[in-house]
Amino acid sequence: MDFTLNGKMVHAGTGGIEFDDSKPVIMFIHGASMDHTIWALQGRYFAHHGYSVLAIDLPGHGASEGPALESIEEMADWITSTINATGKRPVILVGHSMGAIIALETAAQNSEKITAIALAGIAVPMTVNPKLLNQTVNKPLEAINSIVGWAYSDRSQLGGTAVPGLWMLGGGRKLIERNAPGQLHVDFKACDNYSHGLESAKNVKCPTLIIAGDDDKMTPPKASETLRRALTHPTIEVIKGGGHMMMIERPDQTLETLRNFIATSATLESLNETN
Repeated sequence: MDFTLNGKMVHAGTGGIEFDDSKPVIMFIHGASMDHTIWALQGRYFAHHGYSVLAIDLPGHGASEGPALESIEEMADWITSTINATGKRPVILVGHSMGAIIALETAAQNSEKITAIALAGIAVPMTVNPKLLNQTVNKPLEAINSIVGWAYSDRSQLGGTAVPGLWMLGGGRKLIERNAPGQLHVDFKACDNYSHGLESAKNVKCPTLIIAGDDDKMTPPKASETLRRALTHPTIEVIKGGGHMMMIERPDQTLETLRNFIATSATLESLNETN
């Protein structure tokens, strides 16, 4: 699905079903230097089970026009504008890594527009190693190799996926490489500069799910504990055998976790409306 926002073309995956804003909407937000394709399995499931899906390509990522936005706050404002442009219904936000802190900031600033948020692979603050940040400018290929090595669990590094012939590390490397030159640095710098996430978390009043991989070397489960304490309605689920890229490494488990959370959130919302 393509649409225009602020004079720029935006692309979003819809899970193979035409977008219909009369249905409950789930918006998926990808991580740094990635695109909407990381949510392929989860987005397709929800699109075929009663929801309208928008798996967004952020500006300058995937098939969306640039330039890229340089701060998490700008990205959150852009997500809010996207919600306003695509329908009047409140939405559920599902974000990964950089996309997770974008979802957090969006929910903090727009409580009336967001019914629930799911945050996969999140840490607040999401600081970046200075050496790695420097590599994203001066040695981007080395930076990509380091990121891919940290992003996938030990099991995924060995292969043995449910899909014969699938090479997760190679796919992860190509995913980052196909974005514009300099994009990786812009995104990582935005994450590193986002300093008020815990204050924003205190303003999030909707149900919030934190999804962590038990073998996530970038944002391990313990990194989300401070965030959990700052949230009003938090739930944490740990994906066994998952790394930072749990939606690709453990897609079925990630989907089941999201499905249970969204079903519970919908029930709570109905009860609140009744009362």
